[in-house]
Amino acid sequence: MARSLWKGAISFGLVHIPVEMYPAVGSKSLDLSMLDRRDFAPIGFKRYNKETGKEVSWDDIVKGYEYESGEYVVLSDEDLRRANPEATQTIDILAFVDAEDVPLLYYDHPYYLAPGKGGDKVYALLRETLKEVGKIGIANVVIRVKQHLAALVCIGDTIVLNTLRYPDEIRDTDDLKIPSPKAKATVISAKELKMAMALVEGMSEDWKPNQYHDTYREDVLALVKKKIKAKQTKTITMPDPDEKPAKTTNVIDLVSLLQASLGKKPGKAAARDDDDDDEPPPPKRARKPLDDDDEDDAPPPRRKTAASSREHVAASADKPKRAAAKPAAKKAAPAKKAVAAKKTSTAAAPARRRKAA
Repeated sequence: MARSLWKGAISFGLVHIPVEMYPAVGSKSLDLSMLDRRDFAPIGFKRYNKETGKEVSWDDIVKGYEYESGEYVVLSDEDLRRANPEATQTIDILAFVDAEDVPLLYYDHPYYLAPGKGGDKVYALLRETLKEVGKIGIANVVIRVKQHLAALVCIGDTIVLNTLRYPDEIRDTDDLKIPSPKAKATVISAKELKMAMALVEGMSEDWKPNQYHDTYREDVLALVKKKIKAKQTKTITMPDPDEKPAKTTNVIDLVSLLQASLGKKPGKAAARDDDDDDEPPPPKRARKPLDDDDEDDAPPPRRKTAASSREHVAASADKPKRAAAKPAAKKAAPAKKAVAAKKTSTAAAPARRRKAA
């Protein structure tokens, strides 16, 4: 277990809970050393006296506050502790608030709090109380000569102290170009919002932190192993001068992007969205050729012309022949139909005169 970095007590009302503070997170960033590119020797940094230029060891270093240019007041760790013993040794709870009332922007750095000697019962009492009321404690604490605003939050069976930023430490957003909801360029249609909500719902899942990891760090370490295996440890890779950055455009078709995203991430929400009555109708398809029986049932056109009448007569006379023809023959061009109608009409005329006689 890591060494405790702070020992003191949680104080609220007349309750006093001895606790020890431990780091809750550990950075796993890439630890890259600076090298001299001429011989690849590591670069070192020295603590030196600016008057003499000589190196100074840690044992000879003390802290000081510059009250005038070049003039300092020396402050030891004991001086800092004596300045306000209560502030440096207690986590003083000021109030209890609802957790959702503190924006995530205020949270800074977490620390574990473990009960000190004889503090198990009162530690458990505070923990169970916070769970029951659903609130967090807002407190003051001094860590390494700086006073912090902090939140006491229950995570599982552990009380976590998460330092908070002061309001004046959070920068204003007035200088940022944040789009206004009322601006014409940012008007969101009901269809776009609905598709975006379907995409979010389709990608929703339970929080499983173990499935996330630093893939970039892993890729860089894999590259390190590859360069070691290829014996290219001293090779400096330079950017390709012919490589051009990808072109970007400010024109975004949100509907197309959302549709493509829904296709890549199918989910129950996407399926429900397809069945919704509010969706636009599908594009019209080309009308299929009718069978012979369907032609008889088809409604007549609203407006008849002389040419269309001749075609109807020709189609009726030529019906047995077309029934035996292949379906492809039904797609004949209007010009061919007109020629067929003229020939059929001419051939049928003598037959009608013989019948009349």
